[in-house]
Amino acid sequence: MRIDKRQADEMREVFLERRAQKYPAGSAIIEVGNTKVICAATIEDRVPPFLKGTGTGWLNAEYSMLPGASAERIMRERSKIGGRTMEIQRLIGRALRAVTDLTAIGERSIIIDCDVLQADGGTRTASITGAFVALVEACETIYNVGGVFPVRDFVAAISAGISQDGETILDLCYEEDSTAAADCNVVMTGAGELVEVQITAERKPFTRSQLNELLDLAQSGIEELISLQKDALGRDLVWRVGRIG
Repeated sequence: MRIDKRQADEMREVFLERRAQKYPAGSAIIEVGNTKVICAATIEDRVPPFLKGTGTGWLNAEYSMLPGASAERIMRERSKIGGRTMEIQRLIGRALRAVTDLTAIGERSIIIDCDVLQADGGTRTASITGAFVALVEACETIYNVGGVFPVRDFVAAISAGISQDGETILDLCYEEDSTAAADCNVVMTGAGELVEVQITAERKPFTRSQLNELLDLAQSGIEELISLQKDALGRDLVWRVGRIG
């Protein structure tokens, strides 16, 4: 029996809603169990120096844990970004760029901000899933009807792992994550293609068969998350994703 009495293949309850903030071009709030993340997408009419004059845009992400996000106050990263934060924001950026046509953006930059309001495991995967909704909403503001919509496919992420008892489980909360024998984060597109798989044996090695089980579990969870993304975007935006002309 899992800590919160879920089945091995059962996700935590997810709440996902767009238009979470007034000022960004796109925004969303996502709650996965007790984990809460607010995501915002801002568009700027400039690109990094290496892209000037190319007609191609850029997308990057920033991630932070707010001071009250955990039981013990988290210090703000004012002068130097920590290694964990850097790793996570790079992951978010890679995940979203994997489904974004940067040439369709033009010479603009999209900055994705993911701020964790409350952490209980899976903050990076929740950030990717919520940030995608904010990205689509933002791209709608620069899309020219009849052209190429900048977002080519859906993308979402979820954790899976191997418990102390050797059971493969989906969507780990913090307590499960801290005691897991192996921990895995999977990013996957709507077409079922893998963007990134992060997996580490924490206590003992795992088998190829167990890895396949984890990927199957993650795929089932991601399919459910993409369905929730579609619900959050609504009819007016879902059909834009992948649209050409």
